[in-house]
Amino acid sequence: MERSALDAVYQELILKHYRSSRFRGELDAPDAVIPMRNPVCGDDILLQVRVQDDRIAEVRFSGHGCAISQAAASMMSEHAVGKSWDEVRGISDRFREMIHGDEAAARDKQLGDMRALAGVAKLPRRVKCAMLAWDALDEAEKKIRSGTPES
Repeated sequence: MERSALDAVYQELILKHYRSSRFRGELDAPDAVIPMRNPVCGDDILLQVRVQDDRIAEVRFSGHGCAISQAAASMMSEHAVGKSWDEVRGISDRFREMIHGDEAAARDKQLGDMRALAGVAKLPRRVKCAMLAWDALDEAEKKIRSGTPES
């Protein structure tokens, strides 16, 4: 596929996740609720996670910000549901490598739709936007594993 055509497909995929994520909303009785903010640009995410048998059973997010932060939250949610914390950590690490410019990671099929965000590596000021939801999920894992009660 020609590069400009591929860029257009990726842009549409990002906009699709930004405009109509099926993971946007709230959970009843989540195991963790994590607010995460990017003070540089004002993006924010409120991530809610429910875990069952050490697997992520459900994820929902709310918030506002740029298309990158909100689409990345949608994509992260899609990839996290049903996975163990170890599996999610592996995907998170690979996503982080891609966002920081690793070309092999940008071609890694396990990242699925998230590969549409590979171009963020060329926009250093947007890396935090793309990582916001993943950082929130890392905090959710810490909170759940520590047994910190939900407030």
